Amino acid sequence: NKMDRLGADFAAPMASEQRRLVANAVAVQMPIGAESSFRGMIDLVRRKAFIYEREEALEPTEAPIPEELAREAEDYRRRLVEKVAETDEYLLTKYLNDEEITEEELMAGIRSATISLKMFPVLCGSALRHRGIHPLLDAIVAYLPSPLDVPPVRGVNPKNGEEVEREASTEAPLTALVFKVVSDQHVGRLVYLRVYSGTLKAGAMVYNPIRRERERVGRLLRMHADHRAEIEAAGPGEIVGAIGLKKVFTGHTLCNEGDQIVLESIVFPDPVLSVAVEPKTRADQEKMDTALMRLSDEDPTLRVRTDEESGQVVLAGMGELHLDVIVERLRREFSVEATVGAPRVAYRETITRTAEAQGRFVRQTGGHGQYGDVSLRLEPLERGGGVGFETEISGARLPREYWSAIEQGFREAAQTGFVAGYPMLDLKAVLVDGSHHDVDSSEMAFKIAASMAFKAAAKRAGPILLEPVMQLEVVTPVEFLGEVLADLSARRSTILSMEGQSGTQVIRAYVPLAETFRYATDLRSRTTGRASFTQELHHYAPAPSSDMMALGA
Repeated sequence: NKMDRLGADFAAPMASEQRRLVANAVAVQMPIGAESSFRGMIDLVRRKAFIYEREEALEPTEAPIPEELAREAEDYRRRLVEKVAETDEYLLTKYLNDEEITEEELMAGIRSATISLKMFPVLCGSALRHRGIHPLLDAIVAYLPSPLDVPPVRGVNPKNGEEVEREASTEAPLTALVFKVVSDQHVGRLVYLRVYSGTLKAGAMVYNPIRRERERVGRLLRMHADHRAEIEAAGPGEIVGAIGLKKVFTGHTLCNEGDQIVLESIVFPDPVLSVAVEPKTRADQEKMDTALMRLSDEDPTLRVRTDEESGQVVLAGMGELHLDVIVERLRREFSVEATVGAPRVAYRETITRTAEAQGRFVRQTGGHGQYGDVSLRLEPLERGGGVGFETEISGARLPREYWSAIEQGFREAAQTGFVAGYPMLDLKAVLVDGSHHDVDSSEMAFKIAASMAFKAAAKRAGPILLEPVMQLEVVTPVEFLGEVLADLSARRSTILSMEGQSGTQVIRAYVPLAETFRYATDLRSRTTGRASFTQELHHYAPAPSSDMMALGA
């Protein structure tokens, strides 16, 4: 792109692609001129020139290759034929026997090599002045894969759990996947979906097997960069926007009720960072509530809740940048000015040893009283064990009708820990004893008694704080490897592996989330913006004593 800009050079970025991206970049076009003299491009496959004769021309004029560029064009075409022949045995045989490779054979070879990722075609132009756009679109159709070039999509029949395949055909039953939901200021709730098979028609009734509900598609829109066009139907491979779907969310499958299928759903990790937000004025309060409801509808990884103790609205997300973007969207799209608190890490708590305690809840009133007596034993589980519940007594000792109330009371109590009030995990409660009263016992009484027993046992079980540990992957040029490793070491990281890839190093490490604040900015400054990283929650690990002291534990 930008062949009309000062300093434009077609050969340099191609060499950079091969060096830095290890990509077999092959030119299928070459420019006619550069910088201010850029006026078109040469199609090396068809041996034709596309020239923009006037400054304001949007479509090129097809012409013979200019004589002064004929030799250079033939050199480029020879390299193109060589590269394509290397990927195809039939074309290689023809090339070695000095036989002419036809235009159709060359295009088929480029397409095959591109789809198999053996070759990456390179074109040129200037998007700002619309130069090269039409040849680019032609090349997309000619060389890139269509829905027919990929295997049939696979899903599961929700009725019997059997695997189902759907061909990319209009004759197959409808299968579509919702991959994005946005709140559009003009049309309201806009659902983006991709049709894998069948035909989706405007006004049609579709079935959501995950929610087991039917909904009607109002309108279908073909989305463009700056406008949208209403369409009547969409077929396999098409990506469209749908209006009128109120109960579908990201990851849901749409199909026919008589031919149900559930495609592989999108897994959304739990949020690991939270901030408190408050509107700057009372007038912004209602606007902020509406805006956050819309944003959480769009983004499944954003959680919005109100803190019962402080009354603050708390946003929980996947990281610092994620929450910064949400706050900026509040300001820009919904005109809500908000005050944002410091980020808080989503710590957890657990126990380190086994402990047992009894909880008795006895209340006498004018009528029936309340009586519940429960003994629980808490046992630590391995990391990732979650929260479990078991019983060691029989229904003769304590009626089974109270067991679910005891489990519910224990699980609710486990949502608030003793170190710093965070939810507890990686533990198991075992019901070891209990007693009841024929008249005064109730589910509520046993629920309260279980909560009392849990709290008493947890205090004796050595509760500790757990911090989220992220799996971090950093891709950096080799010359900055030392600085990146030194910085990771200062952040209490555990290096898992380092792998060299053509001038870059891929570092994989475990890093506590609390140590990753401002990491994006620090990494850019240390590597002049040339390194990148990704991170995701991997596990929870015991937090250092300094963190516990900082939280007042």
